Amino acid sequence: MTVSLLCGATRALLSVPAVVLRQGTAKDTKLLVLRHENAVLRQ
Repeated sequence: MTVSLLCGATRALLSVPAVVLRQGTAKDTKLLVLRHENAVLRQ
């Protein structure tokens, strides 16, 4: 439950600047968030 909340908060915080940035950079940011989620879920 805590991990889910943490991942949701991280995604929300990173999605705001991603909208402002170029589409390519936003795509890279989204990939970084997804990789971080995977790393957290594997622990």
